[in-house]
Amino acid sequence: MERHPRRWLILIVLCLSTLVLVVDNGVLTVAIPSLTQDLGATTQDMQWIIDAYILVFAGLLLTAGSLSDRYGRRRIMIIGLIAFGIASALAAYAGTPGQLIAGRVLMGIGGALVMPSTLSILITVFDEQERRKAMGIWSSVLMVGLIGGPVVGGALIAEFWWGSVFLINVPVVVVAVIAAFVWMPESRGPWRKPDPLGAILSTAGLTALVWTIIALPQHGLTHPGTLVSAAVAVLGLAAFVVWELRTPYPMVPLGLFRNRNFSGGSLSLVLVQIGNGGLILGITQYLQFVLGYTPTQAGLALIPMAAAVILVNGVAAGLGQKVGNRPLTAAGLAVLAGGFGLLATLEPGDGFGMVAAALVLFGIGGGMAQPAATAALMGAVPQEHAGVGSALNDTVQQAGAALGVAILGSLLAGGYTDAMPADAPEAARRSIAGALASGDRGLIATAHEAFTGAMTLSFAAGAAGVLAAAVLSFVLIRDRGPGSAAPAAGEPVAAASH
Repeated sequence: MERHPRRWLILIVLCLSTLVLVVDNGVLTVAIPSLTQDLGATTQDMQWIIDAYILVFAGLLLTAGSLSDRYGRRRIMIIGLIAFGIASALAAYAGTPGQLIAGRVLMGIGGALVMPSTLSILITVFDEQERRKAMGIWSSVLMVGLIGGPVVGGALIAEFWWGSVFLINVPVVVVAVIAAFVWMPESRGPWRKPDPLGAILSTAGLTALVWTIIALPQHGLTHPGTLVSAAVAVLGLAAFVVWELRTPYPMVPLGLFRNRNFSGGSLSLVLVQIGNGGLILGITQYLQFVLGYTPTQAGLALIPMAAAVILVNGVAAGLGQKVGNRPLTAAGLAVLAGGFGLLATLEPGDGFGMVAAALVLFGIGGGMAQPAATAALMGAVPQEHAGVGSALNDTVQQAGAALGVAILGSLLAGGYTDAMPADAPEAARRSIAGALASGDRGLIATAHEAFTGAMTLSFAAGAAGVLAAAVLSFVLIRDRGPGSAAPAAGEPVAAASH
């Protein structure tokens, strides 16, 4: 494969495009009080403002990946960026919660078109020797966006108004679109007949799955709405798999999962994201409710993790060429499990020192494991399926993160309520925020103990999940020999299986 002369400039565009999506989700978390006050948004409105983006984004990922392979990855990414920029401007000047929700839906459509194209373009312009380094840089940008979102959002809201957290996307999008036109080559897979039924079934099934995950902690499994959405998810995704296996022109080549590296990388990333989803949820609440941090301070407190990821990514890129994806993924996941184990020993009076140490372990483990697992997964994808392969990678990670929030969030909420005294006020038993609002020092101390105990239980569960991912990655992932190469365009996926 001839190296593209502008590949590092192209990587800057891909990182900018990804950064604008990641930062946007982070800044919204600190805008909630302002939105509630200025727009009169209810709790239900806020849920929809946050969830509308996630539902549309996750539901359209596979379809967007297929479109990028068919019609051109650069073209689809640029269309997505433009849609995201327009939607951001509309959201910034929304006058009602309904208008903001509509803007978030359009942002979800734009984001779904952008995300699969970024990784698919990356693997087409970088050869196998440089791909790991490029993925490490891309992963570092994701982490910077995750940490920087609440910090940037807090600063913007303090200086301007809540709409600025959306408006800041517009200039970034403009720069990314211009740079994509100037530097980025077009790439696409060979022509294939469209699969509209596959697109409908995947969108319906994935949207229903994410909705079920969101609704589960709030309403429980027996709620009619949860049962209906779960049934739609199971039926939709089952019908999608059956159809994709039968149709001569599948939207998603399910044969990819016969490849041990693809399935091993996917399973590892799902379990990592389940842990990470629960980590961010639990630790940000601990910092704010127990240690008394502001949202911006809580965002800044995650800097040790971001710094460790960035430093380790640089080292791991060179190390991965020597030792391979398998040991690097397994070792990184084991370090991540150690971070969860350390957090599972937290006490209310431990302060930030223990948290910082655990976050550094998370950064080291994530910096080792995530790029290596992604490299194993994407290295198994023929270039003709780069878009939909990237979309599958994004989909499993989105589903994992949502599952982590749902599963570990439920453990956290249930454990807290169970640990609170039966005679405590209902609001205090339902959430730690209710206990803090009471002003009763004794009740607040009890709530701190209950919340920390529940959080350590959820982190212990996270440690078990990530440890299982380490074992799975070691068993399933296989590193290629020195003379082997990635599957080429047109090569049957099954031929890459072991």
